[in-house]
Amino acid sequence: MELMKKRLANLLSVKSLVTLCLTVVFSYMAVAGQISQDFMTIYAVIIAFYFGTQSQKVQDAVDGERK
Repeated sequence: MELMKKRLANLLSVKSLVTLCLTVVFSYMAVAGQISQDFMTIYAVIIAFYFGTQSQKVQDAVDGERK
């Protein structure tokens, strides 16, 4: 139960909310066929940043456990 609370709190962080909102907008624009090149670039950078920081947190946790 504690793990669920922690995951929900992480989901409600600003970074996660921005990523989720942009993904919803991207999905809508894709269905409507209105995705511009500028939006694609911005979306790709934000998604790469989000998953890059998530990956780094996991790697730091793994490295911390090994020490």
